[in-house]
Amino acid sequence: MAGETVITVVGNLTADPELRYTQSGVPVANFTIASTPRTFDRQSNEWKDGDALFLRASVWRDFAEHVAGSMTKGMRVIAQGNLRQRDYQDRDGNRRTSYELDVQEIGPSLRYATAQVTRAASSGGGSFGGGNGAPQQVGQGGGGFGGGQQRPQQSEEPWATPGSNGGDAWSTPGSFSDDTPF
Repeated sequence: MAGETVITVVGNLTADPELRYTQSGVPVANFTIASTPRTFDRQSNEWKDGDALFLRASVWRDFAEHVAGSMTKGMRVIAQGNLRQRDYQDRDGNRRTSYELDVQEIGPSLRYATAQVTRAASSGGGSFGGGNGAPQQVGQGGGGFGGGQQRPQQSEEPWATPGSNGGDAWSTPGSFSDDTPF
């Protein structure tokens, strides 16, 4: 959407994401990201922490369930989304302003950690491979881009090259060549 303020925040989760459901049953996960700048002080020859930014964030629907099941307190994350400003009155009648991040993408930072990604089952809803609301296996038809057409059943791995045995060409010793697998 034009005019949106899109930002990227790198920081640590201050607590496990809180997964709740609206009255209509839509999942939403709320969490806080703490981002603390560090600078090197040449006089003392050590790193100094700056003032931390605590930014509330939220994700909705299947995305919320994925975040709640994958992210934990203390995890370093990279989040991108739309910055929202909300004005309200507190209990004492004072006008307040809060800033929240409507997360569009989030993942673990791999600077100091490793991660193993597992593809979640699609629930449809107009996504690239879904559309009919039913979970589907890779290679099955569905809505979204290319939906409604049957695709030949191939590997369980979506990144496997057509006609390959489905193995990851990057991780199998001795299986590499000068040709990229895509």
